[in-house]
Amino acid sequence: MATTIRRSKTAREELRLSDKPLFGRDNLLWMGIGAAVIILGFVLMAGGGSKDPNTFNATEVYSKTRITVAPIVILVGLVIEIYALFRRPRKSDPAA
Repeated sequence: MATTIRRSKTAREELRLSDKPLFGRDNLLWMGIGAAVIILGFVLMAGGGSKDPNTFNATEVYSKTRITVAPIVILVGLVIEIYALFRRPRKSDPAA
């Protein structure tokens, strides 16, 4: 016959989820900064509108800002987001 394993009350209390938020205030601040940098990268990639929509201007489409700078800015924003996710909150952080 199978036996049941009884856990003590303290083990059940340890399994209970804590009431603290998952990320602290500093983590959320870094996430916001990363999101703003990513949005800036997409705005740089979009660039401005063409003066004449009937003509193709290769220098505007393949500019250094759209091809090189904007993707680098987006990658920097993603690195900031990864940092925000893995950063441990400080002991003095009230939200952590």
